[in-house]
Amino acid sequence: MGDTLEFSDIYQEHKGSWNDGRLRFSKQTVVYKSSKTGKVDSIQAAELNLAHWRRVCLGHGIKLGTNSGHVYKYDGFRDTDLEKISEFFKTNYKLEVMEKDMCVKGWNWGTTKFSGPLLAFEINDNAAFEVPLSNVSQCATGKNEVTLEFHQNDDTEVSLMEVRFYVPPSQSDERQDPVEAFAENVLSKADVIQATGDAVCVFKELQCLTPRGRYDIRIYPTFLHLHGKTFDYKIPYTTVLRLFLLPHKDQRQMFFVISLDPPIKQGQTRYHFLILLFSKEEELSLTLNMSEEDVERRFEGKLTKNMSGSLYEMVSRVMKSLVNRKITVPGNFQGHSGAQCITCSYKASSGLLYPLERGFIYVHKPPVHLRFEEISCVNFARGTTTTRSFDFEIETKQGNQFTFSSIEREEYGKLFDFVNAKKLNIKNRGFKEGMKGKIDEYSDSDEDQHDAYLERMKAEGKIREEGNESADSDGESDESFNPGEEDDDIAEEYDSNASASESDSGEDGDDSDDTKKKKKEKKEKTVKVVKEKKERKPRKERKRRPKEVGAPKRPMSAYMLWLNASRERIKSENPGISITEISKKAGEMWRTLSKEDKEEWDIKAVEAKKQYEIAKQEFKDSGGGAAAAAAAEASSPKKESKKPAVKKEEKKRKSAGGDKEKDRSVNDSFKSKEFIETSEDSSDSDKKSKSKKKKKKKEESEEEEEAAASTPASSEADSD
Repeated sequence: MGDTLEFSDIYQEHKGSWNDGRLRFSKQTVVYKSSKTGKVDSIQAAELNLAHWRRVCLGHGIKLGTNSGHVYKYDGFRDTDLEKISEFFKTNYKLEVMEKDMCVKGWNWGTTKFSGPLLAFEINDNAAFEVPLSNVSQCATGKNEVTLEFHQNDDTEVSLMEVRFYVPPSQSDERQDPVEAFAENVLSKADVIQATGDAVCVFKELQCLTPRGRYDIRIYPTFLHLHGKTFDYKIPYTTVLRLFLLPHKDQRQMFFVISLDPPIKQGQTRYHFLILLFSKEEELSLTLNMSEEDVERRFEGKLTKNMSGSLYEMVSRVMKSLVNRKITVPGNFQGHSGAQCITCSYKASSGLLYPLERGFIYVHKPPVHLRFEEISCVNFARGTTTTRSFDFEIETKQGNQFTFSSIEREEYGKLFDFVNAKKLNIKNRGFKEGMKGKIDEYSDSDEDQHDAYLERMKAEGKIREEGNESADSDGESDESFNPGEEDDDIAEEYDSNASASESDSGEDGDDSDDTKKKKKEKKEKTVKVVKEKKERKPRKERKRRPKEVGAPKRPMSAYMLWLNASRERIKSENPGISITEISKKAGEMWRTLSKEDKEEWDIKAVEAKKQYEIAKQEFKDSGGGAAAAAAAEASSPKKESKKPAVKKEEKKRKSAGGDKEKDRSVNDSFKSKEFIETSEDSSDSDKKSKSKKKKKKKEESEEEEEAAASTPASSEADSD
């Protein structure tokens, strides 16, 4: 048997919902950590005095009791775990694990037993159900009846609102009413807040962001009372999960954040965080409403009767001492401007995102706290509206996604380095799928982690560029269009400083020759740029360099080689899949391949590249595409044109003689036939200027006799 026993997926009931977590038994302690809230319950082994093994709804469970009266219940064990746990408890805790059966008869008549914070309803010494008294929010009494109301949990679909117990009148002559005795036992352990006595201290008119307004905060020994003009909230210290003290980006204000579970409620609104905003310059002198002996005994030097300092320091110090929890502050992260937070937007509101040592917290509307251990992955995405910002997406293990948008791109490097140092899973590197241009914009901090796949894609891109350069080196370029140069000209023409200087000189009315010359040059430049824009050919009409005949085919990448080999296998595994879905499926499979599996195809790709280089060199040495084109032209049979045959037949008809009307009808038939065949060409001629058309018609009228033999059919049609 080892020193520890660990169990995952162990559940703890919390106000009607089951929260999963991890349970660990060690020699000194029993520790349970909730996966949802991160809250840790620790029980000293020396305190344990009870261990019951029971059959419950989620498999088997164990109930642990302590000397102080606290009870802890954990469910989700297997039947086979009993032997291991029993042996461990005997060896390390000297405690016997007893098997205890639950009563499932469904009777509603039995006895109640108060044991610590639990009210157990038993039938024949077997528990039918147990009520944690900390879940009771109100206890009301009636004639022979006690009604218990419960705190509601927003995470549950169905909630228990109240339970009523009928208490029969006592037959004995006891002085105390059994109903009152029952209610007192409940109230002694219930989470019912009763403002009895004076507050320890009061903070007047504090600015509260959530819930919004100005509130007086009265500090009581067991709860916090927020008193506003409209609403009052009573917050037990047992519901406080964490405390945060966060500096504002302006360095003049401070946020004090209190995380609550369960949240405070106002109608249908739930406030999981209480956010207070303080000015750093605000000072306060505070006197506690307790004697010095009581302060020393209660707080053990953490607080004194008289204190003074900044208001936020006083509030945080008092809360830390009463709640007995540490205050979380930002870690070593520093943004582009030196602040410990990042300005961003979440949903519809703008706020601040604080990278902490163990998580992220967003302030303020709505507040979000995400611990590293519940984060599945993060994603740096291109901003949807502008390239001057990016989005930071966080996906949790429960499948929830949080998107913090409109983050300045200068913050990318700092945030990426922070996430990388915390070893969080990064989904991509600065761009969304489908927006993979401008990779270098955010590539400064990628040096920490080498991406082999990205490097390979860059190398293949260089090969393609070299191939395109060699093909276009001796040919006509696409068009002499240089955006940079045009931009310079336009910027110079409409430069604000330049126009200002010109207007100043124009006011005096004594422009020098140099100034006039410069103005003239600028005007000519602008006219030239506009002319070039007008004369530029449409993209479809631009001449393209034809591909060289017989040139070797460029090599495939490792991914394409793998895809060609795996396509049939993907088809067989996914019958009825379309071509698009095959490509998508193949991309997902390629990303999940291990380095060892990809190495085989990388080697093949390198070998294919070497063979391509050799073939390309041999092709160049043999004369390139010119020799291959000449050989192809010599080997192909010559095509006979159809127009000469038509002309010969027409000459024969004319030389044979005949009626002019017959010849004219024959000519017209040929004209109409050729006109229909060449209608596309004639449509192009319609686009020419009127002057050219007139000139063409004049030439056609002079050569009318030889029209059938010498002029195109389209011209004859125009002349008629």
